[in-house]
Amino acid sequence: MRTLYLWLAVLGTVVPYTFFFAHFRAEGLGLGTFVSALFVNGAAGGFSSDVLISSIVFWVWLVQSEARRPWLYILLNLSIGLSCAFPAYLYAREREGLS
Repeated sequence: MRTLYLWLAVLGTVVPYTFFFAHFRAEGLGLGTFVSALFVNGAAGGFSSDVLISSIVFWVWLVQSEARRPWLYILLNLSIGLSCAFPAYLYAREREGLS
């Protein structure tokens, strides 16, 4: 499972950044434009809300569970996304033998 989690973390970095780079190339680097695009319609808003709420739940769980280096996974979540942070955390747990 450890190798799978590592590959999923890599995939969870590459796929979102492919879309992010395309957006920034087309729209510029403005944070306001990016946030507006997250909620441009009902489908995007619902999906964005789901991921944002899931991210907050992940942060609370990380801190509550006394995970090692929770700040690292929160930083990954904020800079890349939950699709990288969560499998990276699971990879670290497997590597440390905590599964």
